[in-house]
Amino acid sequence: LQAVDLERIHGTPSSLDEVLAAASERLPRTEIFWLVRAKEKWLAGEVDTSRNILTEAFKANPDSEPVWLAAVKLEWETGEIERARVLLSRARERAPTARIFMKSALLERECKHPDEAVDLLEQGLQKYPTFSKMYMMGGQICSEDLPKNKDSLDKARKFYQRGLQKCPTNVVLWCLASQLEENVADYGVGSASAGVTKARSLLELARLKNQKNPELWVEAIRLERRAGNDKLAISLMARALQEIPSSGLLLAENITTSPRVEQKSKSAAAIKKCPDDPRVITAVASLFAAERKNDKARKWFERAVVLDPDMGDSWAKLYAFELDAGTKDTQEKVKKRCISAEPTHGELWCKIVKSMSNRGKTVAQNLDAVAQSLRDKMRLN
Repeated sequence: LQAVDLERIHGTPSSLDEVLAAASERLPRTEIFWLVRAKEKWLAGEVDTSRNILTEAFKANPDSEPVWLAAVKLEWETGEIERARVLLSRARERAPTARIFMKSALLERECKHPDEAVDLLEQGLQKYPTFSKMYMMGGQICSEDLPKNKDSLDKARKFYQRGLQKCPTNVVLWCLASQLEENVADYGVGSASAGVTKARSLLELARLKNQKNPELWVEAIRLERRAGNDKLAISLMARALQEIPSSGLLLAENITTSPRVEQKSKSAAAIKKCPDDPRVITAVASLFAAERKNDKARKWFERAVVLDPDMGDSWAKLYAFELDAGTKDTQEKVKKRCISAEPTHGELWCKIVKSMSNRGKTVAQNLDAVAQSLRDKMRLN
């Protein structure tokens, strides 16, 4: 792998391919060399060559999940949906892993076949009843892709209820279940206030079963803010910080939601407790940006992306800042660095990147979408 990295940095595409080909021949059961070589050819636009490399990889690794998924991704992202569907069908026979079932369901969901997607999830859950992501996807398909009525609400509820029985420590499932209840009025069932009451109860139960979890506290606080219960939200924040005083997530939320006169003192306290948390750092940077202290803001945003290059939210906030206060040159530099970092984490980043409307988009397109969402939110505030 060191030789591969060396060729990627200092060599040519041809010399890199030679090193990868030799490594694949010498170590045919080591999947990474096949996968990297196939990806390099695909990125160079040589789709058929990439396909041939993966065919050879199959011969050496017939039951490999990564090889199956790489082959599926190649066909899927080049628009060969039927080929991808056939490959997934074979994969469910040869390497029926949880991820294979999930990708199979995701393909059908993207093709707007919700019933087929749900059926594949049920098949997967029979084999992997504790794989939380399948319950999440099932609930999201029923609540987002089907007509909004009592039937789809009940189906979504059942997915989340089953998921929470099998995966009681999964915070995302608790939050999705709570958000579903909060929005019951959208399905023509009950009132908005009744929905908030049920959502609140679910989050209280979640916190009982998962002590000292900052994500659950933040979800409860935001629920109250959305419902217009600001006093209760402030009270919950105080309790949350008492229970988890060094949570970067809670401290950053406390900075951004506090009255302007309190933000400076809360920023100083947060930095003392979490000097290297990118969420706290970007919250402070955003304050400087709001005060038009652009040099300071840029310095703090830069610090955040250096601390954790995998945090997409930090890149999006830096890019949104450059769109408002920077030049075309600084904007392009940030975009190039983000593309190179290929971030995969971040609350807002994942929410937007993983939405069905953004499936298959590039890092650059995702950065534009998340930054635009941040700028739209700033204008509303």
